Amino acid sequence: MRKPRRTFKPRQEDPNRINDRIRVPQIRLVGDGQEPQIMDTKDAIKLADEQDLDLVEISPKANPPVCKIMDYKKFLYNQKKKEKELKAKQSKVVIKEIRFGPNTEEHDFNFKLDHARKFLQEGSKVKAFVFFRGRAIVFKDRGEILLLRFAQELSEYGTLELMPKLEGKRMTIMINPKKD
Repeated sequence: MRKPRRTFKPRQEDPNRINDRIRVPQIRLVGDGQEPQIMDTKDAIKLADEQDLDLVEISPKANPPVCKIMDYKKFLYNQKKKEKELKAKQSKVVIKEIRFGPNTEEHDFNFKLDHARKFLQEGSKVKAFVFFRGRAIVFKDRGEILLLRFAQELSEYGTLELMPKLEGKRMTIMINPKKD
C-alpha cells in the first residue's frame, strides 16, 4: 500500500522581493541615518545577514533598484496594521428610502417622519420620494408640498441635499444627517 502524497500550498507571492530573490547585480542601499550608497547585491545580503535582518527591495523600478535592510516580517505586520486602521476609519454611507403617495394621510406621514428621524440620528442618509401611480401625476404639486414639509420637519436632524426633483413617476429629495 502506497503512502498518500503530501500536498503543499502554493506560497503566496510577497509584494516585495527580499534577499536571494533580488536578481540585479547592483542596488542602492538606503537606511536610517546613513547616506544612500550603491553596492553589489551579494555584499548587501551579507551585510543584512550579519545583522540578522532582511534585504528588502523597496523601489524596483529605480535605476539601480532601491533596497533597505529591515526585519521583513515586522514590516509586513506594520503594513497590515496600518491598512486595518485606515479601513476602520472609513465610513460607509447608508441610504434609507421612505416612500409616500401623493395623498398620504397625516398619521402615515407622522409614522414615516419618526422612522426618518431615527435613520438620521443613526447617521444614515434619507431618500424620500412620492410615487405617482396612473393619473395621480396631476397631483405633483401635492407631492412637492408633502416632500418640502417632510424636509422642514426634519430640519433639526438633517439638511436637505437636493430640492424635490421629478424623475419619471417619482419625485425625490435627499436629506443628509447633521454632523455632531
